[in-house]
Amino acid sequence: MKKSVFRMLALALSAMLVLGACTRGGGGGAGTDGGGTGQTETVTLKVIMEEVPDTDIVMGMLDEFHQAHPGIRLDIEALPYDQMRDKIVASFLAPRATYDLIVVDNPWMYDFASAGYLEPLDDRIRQAGDAYNYEDFAKPLRDIAEVDGKVYAIPFYNYALGLIYRTDLFEEKGLRPPATLDELMDAARQLKSGDMAGIAMTPQRGYKVFEEWGNWLFAAGGAIQDEAGNVVLDSPQAREALTKYIQTYKESAPANSLNWAFDEALRATAGGQAAMMLSYNWMLPTLNNPDGPAGELAGKFGLAEVPGGKAVLGAWFWAIPANSNNKDAAWTFVHWLTSPEQDTKRVIAGGAPVRDSVMDDPRVHEQGFGQEYYATVKEILKDASPLGDGPGAEEMIQAVGLELSAAVSGQKSVDQAIADAAKQAGEIMSK
Repeated sequence: MKKSVFRMLALALSAMLVLGACTRGGGGGAGTDGGGTGQTETVTLKVIMEEVPDTDIVMGMLDEFHQAHPGIRLDIEALPYDQMRDKIVASFLAPRATYDLIVVDNPWMYDFASAGYLEPLDDRIRQAGDAYNYEDFAKPLRDIAEVDGKVYAIPFYNYALGLIYRTDLFEEKGLRPPATLDELMDAARQLKSGDMAGIAMTPQRGYKVFEEWGNWLFAAGGAIQDEAGNVVLDSPQAREALTKYIQTYKESAPANSLNWAFDEALRATAGGQAAMMLSYNWMLPTLNNPDGPAGELAGKFGLAEVPGGKAVLGAWFWAIPANSNNKDAAWTFVHWLTSPEQDTKRVIAGGAPVRDSVMDDPRVHEQGFGQEYYATVKEILKDASPLGDGPGAEEMIQAVGLELSAAVSGQKSVDQAIADAAKQAGEIMSK
């Protein structure tokens, strides 16, 4: 999901990376991991990823892959999020693909797959067999990767949101993690004191406000789309959620934070200027890392499901471009990296989990961040849902986010913003 990840997270996670060279090279003949290449010449895979800690973790695992498959070399290009989509689309349209392997953000999935840009993976998954256990990936993640009955991508990294809160402050106030919007609003009011905001919010127009407010919408009993994919955003529940979101922003969020996104909310929470935030579930171990951004506050953060229990789901996926000339080699790497064995190592090293068995693994609990953390993440993923699923999802998210921002800033009434957001969303997704 779209994100501007604070670069200091890379430093916080670097100490947890698996041992191994972080080079982009490798050499030698090919492997046959779950549908290998079968060739003897060295294949160089050009890969595009986001410039974030999850990429650093993958880089730290390359040496082991190169030893197992010396005929495949990876050349990873790491870019800021905002530059990725245009470069990926340009590669799709080129006579010869620039990239042999890409990571796909979930709002892009339907458009990329339905346009024929992605290689279907069903046959490769079947050939990988029971040992690969594709059904082990959390179902909401698998659902995103399936378009018109075919699987086009493999889950890599989950960005489902949870409530991150200061356990010490909750204990002082006798509070429990809020289960409803009203409880969240009340906790934010009680926790606001002096320079301490009750909750750090991300009302920046566009993607960020929609990503955060979507959790409020779900908690109010609303929805973005129905089971048939129709936009159902124009509802009393949406108006209630936006009204309460704006009220909480005015009462309990840091002053002058109208343009805040992920980075600013993280800094406030890590620095002790906010007691809560709705953010990516994998932020908890980063904040509790003694060498991480929270400093002396490390160890004082907890993770709970968002109020109502239904979270906005973001995710990265591995996909193979249909115009790649190195599909077998690309699948060899994807199969290797996302296998239960390697996924366990990736998660222990700090990566966000995507497999149920990994979240249940005692080794992961002991060597990672504890059983309670992974159990909570598993519960979050069970009922998480993306902001959009269907044609134009990326465009729809941006359009709705602009309308929500207009309401938060006072440029539009709640009624008008919801009506306009629903109208634009319906028009975009029915093209």
